[in-house]
Amino acid sequence: MAVSSPGERFTVRVPDGRSGPDSRSGPDSRSVEVLAAGPVDGLPLVFHTGTPAGLVAFGPMIEAAASRGLRMICYSRPGYGKSDRQPGRTVADATSDVTAILDHLGADGFVTAGWSGGGPHSLACAALLPGRCLAAATIAGVAPYPADGLDWLAGMAAENVTEFNAALAGPAELTAFLEHDALTMADVTGEQIIEAFGGLVTQADRDALTGEYAAFTAESTRAALSTGIAGWFDDDLAFMRPWGFGLESLGSAVPVSIWQGDQDAMVPFAHGRWLASHIPNAHAHLLTGEGHLTLGVTRFGDVLDELVELSVRS
Repeated sequence: MAVSSPGERFTVRVPDGRSGPDSRSGPDSRSVEVLAAGPVDGLPLVFHTGTPAGLVAFGPMIEAAASRGLRMICYSRPGYGKSDRQPGRTVADATSDVTAILDHLGADGFVTAGWSGGGPHSLACAALLPGRCLAAATIAGVAPYPADGLDWLAGMAAENVTEFNAALAGPAELTAFLEHDALTMADVTGEQIIEAFGGLVTQADRDALTGEYAAFTAESTRAALSTGIAGWFDDDLAFMRPWGFGLESLGSAVPVSIWQGDQDAMVPFAHGRWLASHIPNAHAHLLTGEGHLTLGVTRFGDVLDELVELSVRS
């Protein structure tokens, strides 16, 4: 396979009828920033980053994907980096961005994975793009809010409880919380990242968050906040409103796998368990001893192996 240079960046235009002060490119379209790496003729792996997370290449993940014949495609959700904001966006709106990116690349079928806040966006692709999405994975991804039978905030670290209560309270409260938090996170370093995360990282995650991985996590956080809090703000509100699709449409036309650790203080284990019980035919991996961040180190290859296997079956 021919291999692209690591970190090939470009932008695509996405049709958008909205206009206003938050649209930098006019009423007819908006810009989405994309990062592609790996074999140019490989099966696209659309990877949805967490919240907040910027568009930063992480060599071990790219290499893991390339070794399985996958071309890793990441993009900045609206409001992050160079992607124009899309006020009021829903989780389902991500499929417009993904469609535009795939069309730009001349790609048809793809697999997708979403980590943490990216998880719901991966599920959106499975639900709403069944003709193109071959398989999807959610890695420590949140469940919908509200979710029948799930205490959504239970088990989250205090920092996340405060954040999502602010989101439920309204835009002013959420803005105040995020702007205060960004004062610390906007210039965080790898050496500072554990302390900056505070109670959000369990001991399992602290043990994993070292060296290159810590540096990447810090760089991704800085990149996410380099243009302000808009992307983070819109992500949080999107999680707490209707996602724009139902889980009953998942798992049959497009196979879905769920990866969740029981040592996760950002997205509690109960979220993964709830998703596993509400997505038809879900391939669930509810893991003992794994945290929120460890899955990117210890299990990413396993996630990709299953995605490749499921894509062949579908």
